[in-house]
Amino acid sequence: MNYKETLDWMFNKLPMYQTQGASAYRKDITNTVLLAKHLGNPEHYLKCIHVSGTNGKGSTSHLLASVFQEAGYKVGLYTSPHLKDYRERITINGIPISENYVCDFINKNKAFFEANKLSFFEMSVGLAFEYFVKQKTDINIIEVGMGGRLDSTNIITPLVSIITNIGLDHTQFLGNTLELIANEKAGIIKPNIPVVIGEYISETKPVFLAKSDETHSEIYFASDLIAITYPSALLGDYQIQNKKTVLQTLKVLQDKKLLSVSETDIKNGFLNVIKNTGLQGRWQQLGENPTIICDTAHNAHGLKIVLNQLNKQKFEKLHIVLGLVNDKNLTEILPLFPENAIYYFCKPDISRGLDQLILKEKAAEFNLVGQTYISASNAYQSAKENAGSNDFIYIGGSTFVVAEIL
Repeated sequence: MNYKETLDWMFNKLPMYQTQGASAYRKDITNTVLLAKHLGNPEHYLKCIHVSGTNGKGSTSHLLASVFQEAGYKVGLYTSPHLKDYRERITINGIPISENYVCDFINKNKAFFEANKLSFFEMSVGLAFEYFVKQKTDINIIEVGMGGRLDSTNIITPLVSIITNIGLDHTQFLGNTLELIANEKAGIIKPNIPVVIGEYISETKPVFLAKSDETHSEIYFASDLIAITYPSALLGDYQIQNKKTVLQTLKVLQDKKLLSVSETDIKNGFLNVIKNTGLQGRWQQLGENPTIICDTAHNAHGLKIVLNQLNKQKFEKLHIVLGLVNDKNLTEILPLFPENAIYYFCKPDISRGLDQLILKEKAAEFNLVGQTYISASNAYQSAKENAGSNDFIYIGGSTFVVAEIL
């Protein structure tokens, strides 16, 4: 199979949370363990940092990768989902895995995948781990797909584990309380491996303390320990917490003499993160006059901070291109959006995208008024045509809406 055929097979023939939702979710990591054994257990040969959390995983992972690149390390980075091309998920020093490698890996192992009914995510984890081993990376930043305890990435033993924060998201899989979700995320804490917590609240701190006590893991609460951060190319207000999390992680690694980076490496890593790693969709400016910003925040925890930043902007009129997936709690998310905006409701281009007519109807209950569009790109085009030079256009609500307009 060529690259397009390979991707079509991966996306369409096998369960995948990104498009299917609940039916793609595995309740254990048996398949991943089976796949790892089939591949010769590549995870045993990787030096890793494991990153979980409700929001900020991607930014934290990319910031860490950028700092290590500045320090001269060969850095593997595994993240999800992708915005434009599957290969964004697996990079080394910002360069995506080759199309040929993806095709060869799938073709070589296709019979095994089919026989064991492996999911899209399980295959992707196996591909990433094998690739990083073969390319002889120095350090690998591994972002959890969802949760932690039962995530396919949770077969690694990292140098340090990171949990960025806890919010209510994916509750149908991870539990419907902050404590239950924190317990799932805390599942990445390994015996005698230090853990850095980015943010905590009264409901989640006891969960982290209990788990770290059980595993005899040193625990560091970055929000309490880091006071000063450095400027970054990532401009969202929420990045302050991610930067603190990264700084505390680097301090743990240096104090334990596991990896070495200089203050200059850290400063340059923060400033050059987009150039070094290709990260997109985080309070990303796409134009000016009118100002155009897109952001992938897609749950109440993340949107609260982003929309607070949006409310601080100066503009004559506000235009919001909004699309959501159908598993979100609309009564929790929609009240966060401003009423004094013109809305362009659209459906993300995936099977679990929420129908734009349903979104418009629900939004009206919260005095959010606008028109419907069959796609994010159509909605975005209309917003650009309607906006004056002193207006502000915001595109968001879903990673998939942002992906469509980039």
